[in-house]
Amino acid sequence: MAVLLVGTGVLMGWNYALTVINMGLISAIMALGVNLQWGFAGLFNIGIMGFLALGGLGAVLVSMPPVADAWAAGGLRTLAGLALGVLTVVAVVAVRGRMASGRAKTLAMIAVGVVGYLVTRAVLDPGVAAIEAVNSASTGYLGGMGLPVLLSWPVGGLLAAGAAWIIGKTALGLRSDYLAIATLGIAEIILAVLKNEDWLARGVKNVIGVPSPVPQEIVLQRDPAFVARAAEFGLDPVSASTLWVKLLYLGLFAVVLLVLLTLAQLALKSPWGRMMRAIRDNEDAAEAMGKDVTRRHLQIFILGSAICGVAGAMMVTLDGQLTPGSYTPLRYTFLIWVMVIVGGSGNNWGAVLGGFLIWWLWVIVEPLGNWLFGHIISVLPPGSGLAAHLHDASAHMRLLTMGVVLLLVLRFSPRGLLPER
Repeated sequence: MAVLLVGTGVLMGWNYALTVINMGLISAIMALGVNLQWGFAGLFNIGIMGFLALGGLGAVLVSMPPVADAWAAGGLRTLAGLALGVLTVVAVVAVRGRMASGRAKTLAMIAVGVVGYLVTRAVLDPGVAAIEAVNSASTGYLGGMGLPVLLSWPVGGLLAAGAAWIIGKTALGLRSDYLAIATLGIAEIILAVLKNEDWLARGVKNVIGVPSPVPQEIVLQRDPAFVARAAEFGLDPVSASTLWVKLLYLGLFAVVLLVLLTLAQLALKSPWGRMMRAIRDNEDAAEAMGKDVTRRHLQIFILGSAICGVAGAMMVTLDGQLTPGSYTPLRYTFLIWVMVIVGGSGNNWGAVLGGFLIWWLWVIVEPLGNWLFGHIISVLPPGSGLAAHLHDASAHMRLLTMGVVLLLVLRFSPRGLLPER
């Protein structure tokens, strides 16, 4: 993997190579979170993109400055409406738990739910409309808390963990295939909320300008000391600032990955980790030994989702923007599962290797395909049908490569490149 990354830097430039490495680090963290759920406990979660999106939302809510006009227009009213919605849910649950089964209980639950919903909407909707009307072209949302962006990484993990707790309490009792369908559906619900609730994070208008934990390139380019130091290495200020910023990101992401990997390895080798693998291999036997299988599943589901939330916050920080429309199952669920399967399910080091390798292939094979097909097309006769076909096929090299790699690994190394020990 190191040879591939160094070769990328030599052949395609270190600026591009560092971009690949940084996203490879984030992909490795995503794969590590999924490996906890699947490799440790056998939980089939295909709603990963929802937890990544919640992590990205955490970056916005923590680091973006608050919009004072929006808060003045409808901030408190919106918060009151959300509180009423939570109270409605609590009231319905209380009625369900306290009343005896029967028609009266059903009617009471319906009445509490309907009245609570109507009151919630009556309070919430005017506040939302007022917020979204405040300079909607550039803001139109409440903003965040204006805190350092590094704090948003653990907050993104907490948001994802909270959602995982709610999902786990309702869905972890399902059979594995139904759990997969439920998690995918809930992830789509999370994305639908992010796309349509403009007051929260601007919806599909996107939040841009997310603060950076490292100096911005333009600031470095205006620093005489940095410009002089770059000249000593024979670099222009633009190239030097870009490389330096990406190196700083690399250091931050590497520290997070090493911390999470160390904790995951310690957990794997602990009595708790051995218990989780025993539950994964035979739930009935583990339950017969007195283990609370549902509770342990909920624990590992929350932990894995929290790691994915941290990765989502890191990704938004690196990009400098939150774009809900970019979260797709292909990129943020299927590809991460390929990383875990190819690297080695149940092996934390394998998840990290799979994260780097599959991400590298994802970003490299399309330009390589364009280069290869371009040379082939150049020697074909003008107007050749094969040339037109190759020109159109280059855009599908990523999907073809992922399918071929996955099939080869499943055929010749079904336990992954670094199998579980």
